[in-house]
Parts: sequence; structure tokens; C-alpha cells
Amino acid sequence: MNDEISFITSGSVTAPEGFLAGATSAGIKKSHILDLAILCAESPCSTAGLFTTNRIKAAPVVLSQHRILTGLMNAVVINSGCANACVGEDGITDAYDMARLAAFKLGVSEETVLVASTGVIGKRMPMNLIKDGIDHIKVSREGGRDLSRAIMTTDTVPKEAAVQVTTGENQYIIGGVAKGSGMIHPNLATFLCFLTTDARVNAGFLSHAIKKAVKLSFNMISIDTDTSTNDTLIIMANGIAKNANNIQGNKREADIFQTALNRLCIHLAKKIARDGEGASRLIEVNVIGASRFSDARKVARTIVSSPLVKTAIYGKDANWGRIMAAAGRSGIELVESKIDLYIGDVCLVKGGHPETFNEKRLKDIMEEGELEVNLNLNLGKSKATAWGCDLSPKYVEINSKYTT
Repeated sequence: MNDEISFITSGSVTAPEGFLAGATSAGIKKSHILDLAILCAESPCSTAGLFTTNRIKAAPVVLSQHRILTGLMNAVVINSGCANACVGEDGITDAYDMARLAAFKLGVSEETVLVASTGVIGKRMPMNLIKDGIDHIKVSREGGRDLSRAIMTTDTVPKEAAVQVTTGENQYIIGGVAKGSGMIHPNLATFLCFLTTDARVNAGFLSHAIKKAVKLSFNMISIDTDTSTNDTLIIMANGIAKNANNIQGNKREADIFQTALNRLCIHLAKKIARDGEGASRLIEVNVIGASRFSDARKVARTIVSSPLVKTAIYGKDANWGRIMAAAGRSGIELVESKIDLYIGDVCLVKGGHPETFNEKRLKDIMEEGELEVNLNLNLGKSKATAWGCDLSPKYVEINSKYTT
């Protein structure tokens, strides 16, 4: 039986059947660009989510974490420009009012509407603008594109994709959209992500599958080692595709769904890393030969998060000692005399000793827009990959003027 997972050209969060979206310029942002959106389903969806690990949680996170426990949702209302965080009980009231207004607009129960926000912390949500904005939103199958722009803050490009899955006679789509550019670090990030599928998926398995996918994708990116108060990931499955078997754990269909979800999430995660604030290149850190997967993850994440590694790469300086130092402080047990280190295909360290290398070839690699760091610990068979970007003066400029 032939199975196929393929990316859809210009795919978006509304690529799966039965999902609609729309956006408007509500005036939350001074620039009066798209800043308020709704994602909804034509029928109730099995829903799962992941949220910030920050102890200070924005009001929309508090609301959505509570409501998603029921597992059956109809919509998400999303805004950018105002985080609705650190404003006390007023923030909770405003989040619930946003859900109520969106529910009335869509004709669904307000308990089935989630809320997500991103933007400046410490400002009250302009509810008069939110109310008028929701009234003006028109949802459609084509609205995914507008939604991807409405959730952007310092992002320079929208981040969306979809994959089509064919398994024998069954066919379904998983679509997604994400935002994130700064305040990005493993354990989600300053990050919103909304995923949809028309596959019929067991609710418990859906929760399990998204946790596994995030562990390999969004929790393996770092731009500046900060995490936010508002991080939200929602996945909704409406079952319209009517695949023969309800997808759940320990079945062949579950493995295929997991693979497709992993690929989509990794694709979106790399888009976030590539679009880091002020970034000029994407960094991919591959760690192999670890004793355990957890060890490989720690090393990869430590290297990709290192400000010294990131600034060296911005300066096109092959200062490989910084990579070795980052690996050494990752907290895992390693043996220096067994380590092999490559930048691209150029070997810099073999068995813990510096190698003579082709300097011109390395210089050419350092000029490329995507840079691979490959580290072999030679201790086992486990491996992991993390993604990030270089750290430039532009990052400081963006974040020194964020609210001004």
C-alpha cells in the first residue's frame, strides 16, 4: 500500500476541508494593518493545545487552558498588538468578552471559543476596537492568508503551510500557521501556532501527537533565550475527511499522521528561526552519537542558544571553540577526546583534536544563508536537531525601540 505525505503549494491553515478564517484591521496597531482574526470550523472539533511555561500567564492563556479541557471547540479569536498580559482581572474580563463577541458573530456557544493574543505586555485591550473589528470580520476558505498576516508582530514574513496525506483510499490534510520572530527559546517561545486537520482523530491521541511533534520542532528553536507570557498552540480536528479508521495510538494510521504532523511543525519552526529579529542566516545544529535522545537535545539546544556562537556566525567567524564550550556546559556527560565537529562539510575537530582544513571552503560556507553545525559525540546512537539564527546589531535596535 502506497503512503504519501506531500506539501501543498501555497497551503494554509484553511487548506483542510471545513475550516474558515478571516481578519481585519481593528486599529489595535498604530500602523492600521491586519491585527484581529478568527479561525473557525463548520462543525465542532476535537481540540488539543500547549501553552507557555512562564509562571506569568496572559489572560487569553488562562481562558484557553481552562476551556480546552473539554476537548471540543469551534473557534479561536486572535489579535496582535496587545498581549493582554499583566493587567490584572481586567485582562480576564476582556479575554472572556472577546470570546463572547466572536461566539455571537459565529452563532456558537461562547464556551467553545478560545482566545489568543500577542503584542505589548502591560496594556489594556482596546475592547471598543475589538468589538467593531469582530463585527467586520468575514470568514472564508481563502481567509487563512489574511489570518497569517494578522497575527504577525515583528515577523517580516507570514509563516503558513499544509501537507496532504494519502494512505490507500484515505486522504486528509493538515494545515498550519504560526508567528514568531523574537523572544524565542525552547519551551515554545513568543509564539502562536494554529493547526487544523480534516482527519478523524481520537482526542486523546491528538493531544499525544502534538506534544511529540512540538518536542521535535517548536521546542528545538532559539533566537534570544527568552520566553513569553502568551505562547499558545492549538490543534483542531473536525473529522470531515471520514478516514476509515479513527486515528489513535498503536496503529499504522497513527504513525503516518504523526510523521505528517512532525514534518509540518518542523517546517513552521524553521520558518520562525529563519525570521529571527535582525537575523541574516538560519543555523541548524545536528548532534549525533549521544548516549540518550535527551542528551542530544540538551547539547543541540545549548549550542543554538549560545549568544557567543550566534554572534560569531553573524560575523562569519569560524570560532569553533565557542561551539565546543557550549557543548561542554550543556550539562551532559561527554568525552572530549571522542568529539568530532564540522561546520558544513568541513571537519574542524576530530577525536577532540583540531584538524587542518580548507580555509577557503570554510569561508564560503560561512557566507551562506543557512549554516549547518554537525557535532558527533561518538557515545551512542541518539541524535537531535535544533534551529536558530545569528545575533546581529539589528536585534538590539528592534528591541530597544519596541514600544516607542
